[in-house]
Amino acid sequence: MTPAHPLDRPVWAALTTRQAGFALGDTHAVRLAPEYGLFAAAADGSDASMATLAGLAAIEGGVALVEADPVRLPPALTVVSQAPIHQMTAGALSPSGKPDFPVIPLTEADAPQMLALATLTRPGPFFTRTHQLGAFIGVKQDGQLVAMAGERMKPDGFTEVSGVCTHPDHRGHGYAGHLSRIVAARILARCETPFLHCYAANMAAIDLYETLGFTVRRELTITVLSAPA
Repeated sequence: MTPAHPLDRPVWAALTTRQAGFALGDTHAVRLAPEYGLFAAAADGSDASMATLAGLAAIEGGVALVEADPVRLPPALTVVSQAPIHQMTAGALSPSGKPDFPVIPLTEADAPQMLALATLTRPGPFFTRTHQLGAFIGVKQDGQLVAMAGERMKPDGFTEVSGVCTHPDHRGHGYAGHLSRIVAARILARCETPFLHCYAANMAAIDLYETLGFTVRRELTITVLSAPA
């Protein structure tokens, strides 16, 4: 199961290289430690890899696979959901002016508000320590975090833009676009390529990222699996 490109298997590529310190597992399968996220990947379709993946899913809360090609699933696990997603990358960003609102770096002190905002808006799996996977920035109004964006998976040479969300009461100000642009620009400045994932049916998000300079690289599938109770 050797991919032609690291982004064909972004979870495996990240958790076996730059982000191995956040992972549980071995050479057969890996997953993010549960406080960081659900994402997991098997080395291949062997019985040993399937057994390890099933064991990792049983630790807490199941797992989520993100793969470009069809993969074997452990028979011990149940498919909770499966959906196509678009993987997008940006080699450069479209021109834009500076945002007319203050953007601040988010710190460990902001972790409770970050989790609360992500829980409300559901930009993707977000847990108590997800914010520690990369740098996050945000917008606050009267001390309340109303929008944020940051980094998640980091395969060699790539960093994922993730956690992009805006409180429902504060939408329509361009927060998501500007914050995503800043995160992506910082990734490019490190001589890495920014990438991200959107559900294929979420045309509003896809259109937004295309205006920033992202293009669809290919379609992947996200599969959420649960272990028997």
